[in-house]
Amino acid sequence: MSEQTVWGSLELHIHPDARSVVRALAPDEPVILNRPHAAARAARFFVEKFPGKSLYAVKANPSPELVRILWDNGVTHFDVASIAEVRLVREALPEAELCFMHPVKTARAIREAYFEHGVKTFSLDTIEELEKIVDATTNDSGERARNLRLLVRLRVSSEYSELSLASKFGCDLADAAELLRVTRQHCDWLGVCFHVGSQAMTPFAYVQALERVRAAVAEASVVIDVVDVGGGFPSDYPGMEPPPLEDYFAIIHRHFEALPIAYNAELWCEPGRALCAEYSSLIVRVEKRRGEELYINDGAYGALFDAAHVEWRFPVKALEDDLEQPLQEFAFYGPTCDDADYMKGPFMLPADIQAGDYIEIGMLGAYGAAMKTGFNGFGNAEQIVVEDEPMASLYRGDRVDPRASDNVVSLR
Repeated sequence: MSEQTVWGSLELHIHPDARSVVRALAPDEPVILNRPHAAARAARFFVEKFPGKSLYAVKANPSPELVRILWDNGVTHFDVASIAEVRLVREALPEAELCFMHPVKTARAIREAYFEHGVKTFSLDTIEELEKIVDATTNDSGERARNLRLLVRLRVSSEYSELSLASKFGCDLADAAELLRVTRQHCDWLGVCFHVGSQAMTPFAYVQALERVRAAVAEASVVIDVVDVGGGFPSDYPGMEPPPLEDYFAIIHRHFEALPIAYNAELWCEPGRALCAEYSSLIVRVEKRRGEELYINDGAYGALFDAAHVEWRFPVKALEDDLEQPLQEFAFYGPTCDDADYMKGPFMLPADIQAGDYIEIGMLGAYGAAMKTGFNGFGNAEQIVVEDEPMASLYRGDRVDPRASDNVVSLR
């Protein structure tokens, strides 16, 4: 399928790269650059190499165009976290399998998802949520659902990840066995799921989590039909260069195979960042320079939320041809009136960069465009397709082959 077909009626212009966009448009507002070929490549990588089923975590980037690209390249299951995401993906992909994986849902959302959109898979981490799901999927005649797939979420450590997801959701190991036993009585498929946190920098994160799964399942003595290792698969950012993803897949598969579960149990994962980080970048313009601080036209209330609030360092490059001085460290201020609209970086750019110059900020396909707001009247951004490569990639074949990797991972 061609990029023209992918984008259909949006009639977006396709440019070679960011510099050609600046030359053609000299934009006053930020421009989001999308790379369908990068998302397609990431999807094929997971479909072909992960030893199980890959569910795209829609929250990372809910673009209908993106979910269609992933579908066209083999991703058939989608992790949705709200009824709005259920509706969005069902409208874009009528045949997709939707899994409602937020552990706290309203009864009305569960009922609509089940009866109107065909959602059969739900996660939970308490008895109360189980009761809510059972009640909401009972029909008007009082007949309870017989085709539910329910996954109990365990709380696991996020110590090996850049962003923790260990505090908000997940039942404690001490409570897991009883919850598994009770849940088994209300579903056709029983599963266990967890999330090691975002941007897990070592495969060992999944070893610890799968050991918790082992303990919970052994104590519960129930048949487990699916183990979902969640997300956490990393992308490549400055100062956060992960081992090859094949290392993660290998160690997950080895420990999954050793679990006391049904012989035909399925292995799932929920990549978000890893499937879409390379999809987009952002062009911004420098509006003012004050020493080593650059005032740009996007920021904390826009696509650079993570750069501001969790000090994420994204790759950057200047788009002017006449900047010649060596690179130096810069911080960014965004366009709003708030002091909190600040991204300390450091972002490495030519020392002679000035107001009016343009910068491309890379690897913003995940939690970039999806985080933009209209606060203070800022937030507009045209979207344009470009044909060049993302600033970094785990998938294009120029990283070290995992069989010759210096990253030594124990498979015990």
